[in-house]
Amino acid sequence: MKIVHTADWHLGKRLQDFQRLQEQQNVLDEIVQIADQEQADLVVVAGDLFDTFNPDPKAEDLLYSTLKKLTAGGSRPVVAIAGNHDNPDRIEAQDHFGRECGIIFAGFPKTEVRSYELSCEAKLLRSAPGFIELKLPRHDAPVRIILTPYANETRMRAYFGQTSFGDELRQQLQEHWAALANTYMDKQGVNLLTTHLFVMKRGGEQPEESDDERSILQVGGASVVYTDMIPPQIQYTALGHLHRYQEIAGGPSPVIYSSSPLAYSFAESDQQKFVVLIEAKPGQAVTVTPVPLKTGKRLLRPRFKRVDEAVDWLKQNPDCYAEITLQTPTYLTSEERRELQQAHDSLVTIIPDVRDVKSTQKETAPAIDLTQSMETLFADYFKSKNKGQEPNERLQQLFKEILATESE
Repeated sequence: MKIVHTADWHLGKRLQDFQRLQEQQNVLDEIVQIADQEQADLVVVAGDLFDTFNPDPKAEDLLYSTLKKLTAGGSRPVVAIAGNHDNPDRIEAQDHFGRECGIIFAGFPKTEVRSYELSCEAKLLRSAPGFIELKLPRHDAPVRIILTPYANETRMRAYFGQTSFGDELRQQLQEHWAALANTYMDKQGVNLLTTHLFVMKRGGEQPEESDDERSILQVGGASVVYTDMIPPQIQYTALGHLHRYQEIAGGPSPVIYSSSPLAYSFAESDQQKFVVLIEAKPGQAVTVTPVPLKTGKRLLRPRFKRVDEAVDWLKQNPDCYAEITLQTPTYLTSEERRELQQAHDSLVTIIPDVRDVKSTQKETAPAIDLTQSMETLFADYFKSKNKGQEPNERLQQLFKEILATESE
């Protein structure tokens, strides 16, 4: 059977002031096309479906319309779990919609999918807390999936009786996985695990992670899950959370982050994105093929020493989001900033790297004029801390909202 693994769609996510919903629609259409061309039997979406707990209605429309397309008219089941950016209650609230299309949602670490007949050609054979077994239309052998959506401390306490993600919880999670695998998984079916957690090899180097996802890690790496905790029956582990494609060593079988479909921060600059195609048979090692995605603007961060060089590059590379760094002996003038902005429709950030400024400029601190408005003082402070970079409109608006709140 063929399985498509994708994750970290982050629907509704912006790049500072740039709305990216059309890009997201385009790349999700590409994923649907890949699933159709490969005649995939199952699609797994490993969390972070949305970017926020309360997504924009347009992002919700895009999610559910895409998941329905992925079912190929009811011939292909789709399994989607919640990530740390998702509201698990919101994800599971669409259960009534999902069952009509062959989509299974899991929001919590021990969600038990209710026993019902899917309104599609697939059948739900068995379910338990954190587990499902499906009969796919074109295959006699079933597929078994252990489902472990993201768990914060509240959910840990509720589902595993622990208040922190330390060794005790890791032990509880390993025992939970082992119990499900020992009860429901043998070599007569295809056995998968999908989870949205930070997974690494015990004693190995930490996998690369994007800026947006570093907040999930607790002090000392306490939230890490190790690949040697994965039951030996598992033939493939579909991970979500980290945005770069990478295979994590130390497991009994491939343990893979599929990557996000788009680059969502400049930490992912010029990074190739993928979905993963898995070919699986009961009792055999799977074949894994990363399929590169072609849709979406690249995020590039070039460096320059002259403004005219930067302007030329910007005009020659219109189809990207740019974060440019200018190493200059003086701060940029407003005219130079305006020239740079006008050279490119998707210039996100200009970072001045000021060097060799005259000593008088370095040593003399400007006097603070307290008669100025709070907004002006804030802008001056921001520029002093960021090498002359102006705060963008969004940040200025946020500061004004804070001022309004303080005055109430």
